[in-house]
Amino acid sequence: MSPLGYRCCIVIGREENIGCIMPAFRQVGEKQLPNPVLCMAWSPKRDLIALANTAGELLLHRLASFQRVWSLPPTDRTGKEITALAWRPDGKTLAFSLGDTKQVVLCGVEKAEILHVFPVQSPVTCMHWTEVVEESSSLNSFYSSEDESKLFLPKIPTLPKSYSTTSKIFSEEKSDEILNLLGDAKLNVLVLGGDSGFVELYAYGMYKIAAVDGWVSGTCRNLCLSSDLRSLSVIAEVRSADNNPEICYIQLDTGLLSDCLPEVTRMALKFTYISTLLQYLHLSLTCMCEAWEDILMQMDLRLTKFVQEKNTSTQVQDEFLELLLWGQSSPELQALLMNQLTVKGLKKLGQSIESSYSSIQKLVISHLQSGSEALLYHLSEVRGMSLWRQKFEPLGLDSAAIEGAITAVGSFSLKANELLQVIDKSMKNFKAFFRWLYVAMLRMCEEHVPPELNKMTQKDIAFVADFLSEHFSENEELFDRKGKYFNVERYLKDEDEDLMSPPNTQGNQWLKFLEESTHLKESPLLFPSYPQKSLHFVKRMMEGVIQHCLQKPAEVIGKSVKQAAFMPLYTVPESSENTPRLFELPSLWNDKKAKMHNVVFCMPEVSPSKLYLLRKETHSNSHAPHSVVSINLSHLLENPEDDDAAERSSYVYSCLDARFYDDEVLTVVLRGREEQSDWRVLAQLPLSSSLSCGTDFSWQADMRLDQQSSSIPCQTPVLGNQWRELENMKAQFVAVNGIRKVACVLSSNVRHIRVFEMDVEDEDDEGLDSQNASADQDGLETSGTSHGPREENLETDGHTKEEEGGALHKAEEHLESEEALDVP
Repeated sequence: MSPLGYRCCIVIGREENIGCIMPAFRQVGEKQLPNPVLCMAWSPKRDLIALANTAGELLLHRLASFQRVWSLPPTDRTGKEITALAWRPDGKTLAFSLGDTKQVVLCGVEKAEILHVFPVQSPVTCMHWTEVVEESSSLNSFYSSEDESKLFLPKIPTLPKSYSTTSKIFSEEKSDEILNLLGDAKLNVLVLGGDSGFVELYAYGMYKIAAVDGWVSGTCRNLCLSSDLRSLSVIAEVRSADNNPEICYIQLDTGLLSDCLPEVTRMALKFTYISTLLQYLHLSLTCMCEAWEDILMQMDLRLTKFVQEKNTSTQVQDEFLELLLWGQSSPELQALLMNQLTVKGLKKLGQSIESSYSSIQKLVISHLQSGSEALLYHLSEVRGMSLWRQKFEPLGLDSAAIEGAITAVGSFSLKANELLQVIDKSMKNFKAFFRWLYVAMLRMCEEHVPPELNKMTQKDIAFVADFLSEHFSENEELFDRKGKYFNVERYLKDEDEDLMSPPNTQGNQWLKFLEESTHLKESPLLFPSYPQKSLHFVKRMMEGVIQHCLQKPAEVIGKSVKQAAFMPLYTVPESSENTPRLFELPSLWNDKKAKMHNVVFCMPEVSPSKLYLLRKETHSNSHAPHSVVSINLSHLLENPEDDDAAERSSYVYSCLDARFYDDEVLTVVLRGREEQSDWRVLAQLPLSSSLSCGTDFSWQADMRLDQQSSSIPCQTPVLGNQWRELENMKAQFVAVNGIRKVACVLSSNVRHIRVFEMDVEDEDDEGLDSQNASADQDGLETSGTSHGPREENLETDGHTKEEEGGALHKAEEHLESEEALDVP
């Protein structure tokens, strides 16, 4: 038999096209991976494939030579057990789930940066990310309109570089962080499935718009949301009455999402903005804590150590007051000042604390206040939407709950402004205290005191006395609280306890006016200030109120979901127990043009040489019967005009894996057997005859499909020569992308990978496509080098074709020896 490397084949995309000569599949890469692959998915827009392995790594490879672009190692923060993958429809973001931490992570493709992390109730077993393509005049005008928030709100500043580089959420290189995180305004929905019937839908991959409860039992194996949002297909593994695992097809009616699509899109976009702003405020507050904590802890620990080691019963306040009034200090205080702090150290510490105050002040003004203003703006718009009850009340928007969220954001803004006042007062006291202490230490050292520092006014003495009274009173209680001396730090601590020294409001004319006014005291127009609470406490309260607003629409929409169809297909074969769940059939596909759900699966226990295709309309109210057809694969490659196929005419074929290449073509991995011989084939299977099958099948609802398989109409497609032998490889699984015309074949040991171009054009067109693909990958190539070592290319620059052929031959010999590890 002649090698099948680059021979030409006859492609049969439709039966009426028999005889159209096209090139065969072309292998463009091959790799033996160090760790077994758990899941793989092609990018919808680029020639990139994402892989997750048993080591918890997320890998991104390009089509050419299967070169690695970057790798994202596992972390304790996110998790180490990747269970599912899904690409955002624009190909710029990758979602993956972690089973050990019950989290879903959104990862930026350009730089392997973690954009967003959110927890889920149950470990995710499968996910699907779909883009809404339903045409609507109101939606089109909404998509094309400019975001009005840009006209009224200042641009949100980026976080400080020192933190943004570690958080990987808001990078300084992004001019508009929120829009970059959202992607396009066009609605897309991330669907998650898990154990115990767990199904949730997330708009833009961030905001939960539906939580489905009660309609799916067992474990979700696969799911697919129709592009018109009318229905959701779910493949679930459930336990039968006799406790045997069964594969079932479930169709859920999500008609509310489709009927209210413009309203859902507007609400989801607003709530996604709000979720992102909450994350932004959280990170801003974290930056403030980091700017403050290191410097003050040094001072705190030194003063605490001084009190713990001193033998006298006097308090710290008395020690410093004695030095302030009489110019004399105890030996313990003098030892602290001269040996631990030192003159140089005190000067440096004073400058650092003043710098920390300034940094926090800038963060409050530029980040907390701007973020709060943006939150108020978007919540006010959501409140306006909720008042349009005819449109938005069916989606669960509650104007009263949104009013409470607006009030909570107002309270947070007041608390941030209160922190500014505390910082301003504390800066004055701190400067006076450190200036006085610096002069006192110079006198202890008998050094020259500069004349400008030697002068001390009565106001300066009052500032020092206020500082000592505020920060060094009731020492025993302070030390029980781990030496928290400074009021600003108490504002930033994430504690439920009240502030030890709330701001002094005596003499505040506005508060006095409110107390005396019976009408304004309880007015809903005024935001409560919570003077006894910290900024962190008010922030957590605000987050809780807003999360309540976000959850209610998800509950209402989730309750509107109904089960439209439940079809038990077949029992789980014992041979599939060790197969990775994400590679198992059935496979789902949404035919957008025909508005159909397609399900392809095998029943090896019943008919090992048949492939089954189930089709059902996405509109659950449609009375059109669902169609089921079987495809006979037993002698699929019989073709007397093809010498290679003729040699294999006695082989009986079965399907190992099948994925939809497009609406009318399946990409399949076939296994041919004859006595002791075994070979694997990658083929493109046309579905035109199967889709147009006129034979009806009457499904008996009280029986599984495998129990009535003999009455399913059968088709034998004409494959022609659109196939390729997979030599030296025990191929088992395949992942395809019909838009990019690529396929990735994985061996049974889930380590050996081959990558193919499935529809090779003429040389000129091929060169042009390569240039376009190369230009499309430039950003990835330059940014990926710092995230992990690149894999070695299979081809070396400057080699001749003969040399490349020899290298490929050697690689095949090596991989053939590795295949001994494969399971037959």
